[in-house]
Amino acid sequence: MRRAGLLIAFASSWCFAFSGPMAKYLGAAGLAPLESVWARMAGAGMLLLAVLAVVRPAALRIPRSRLLFFLAYAVVAVAGVQALYFAAITRLPVGVTLLIEFTSPVLVVLWVRFVRRVRLPRAAFVGAVVAVAGLGIVVEVWSGLALDPVGLLLAFGAAACCAGYFLLSDGFGDDVDPLGLIAWGLLGAAVVLAPISRPWNIPWGALSGTVTPQGGYPLPVAGALAWMVVVATVVAYILGVTAVRRLSAAVGSTVASLEVIAGAVIAWILLGEALGPFQIAGGVIVLTGAYLAQRATAELPAAPPQVREPARVG
Repeated sequence: MRRAGLLIAFASSWCFAFSGPMAKYLGAAGLAPLESVWARMAGAGMLLLAVLAVVRPAALRIPRSRLLFFLAYAVVAVAGVQALYFAAITRLPVGVTLLIEFTSPVLVVLWVRFVRRVRLPRAAFVGAVVAVAGLGIVVEVWSGLALDPVGLLLAFGAAACCAGYFLLSDGFGDDVDPLGLIAWGLLGAAVVLAPISRPWNIPWGALSGTVTPQGGYPLPVAGALAWMVVVATVVAYILGVTAVRRLSAAVGSTVASLEVIAGAVIAWILLGEALGPFQIAGGVIVLTGAYLAQRATAELPAAPPQVREPARVG
């Protein structure tokens, strides 16, 4: 049971890891980051909604008392994370962006301690310090930030929204089905982003062509979008939820951090984006610190049970 759960979580992290590289192909074809986000959210939301309507219709029920929660989830945990992440990867390598986004457990530690005023184990703060130190190595602070500052700001915004996702994940119980929450969250995000992404202006004709990003391999644009919607979103979420149900939220989230490694490997193979030695070394430190912080907060006795936590929105 546990081994199967670990394998499913591993597969989920690799599926999620394709989202960044596929988005870069869409960007090379002429789609703006927000246009790519909208296409992913709308396509995956409608597909997941259709699947659930056939195999698990009860999952789509939204309790009236949870309407505001669903709205917050759609805006922060889905639209915010995706829009900022897709914008960040236009300025930063996929691997670096994922590393910064995975500092979100540190932000959760700070929120729980200073906003909720909950006393935390020392390991939580040790993890936070370790993660920040590793992040400094990733961005090479001694060089005056060797990476694009706007890209870094966008990536940190994605990390903040991802922290909001983890905090929101504490706010639902047995009256909310995780897959139903994800389906409505994806569609809600598409609705929220429609006025600024303007899907009616998306160059849909570009989907009929093939694009080759600088230093990368050629791929059909429609294939990249389909892979991002079906594999990197719908399949990834279904596998992620299944894994968390077989394991625990803490273990599932730890395995999910493999998305950073998988994303870097996929970006290196498809796009020719190679991480430097400082990014690799710093990345190991960041993931170690994030793991310590996340594990310490997940094991708090007063925290609500998270065995039904949905897969990370990545």
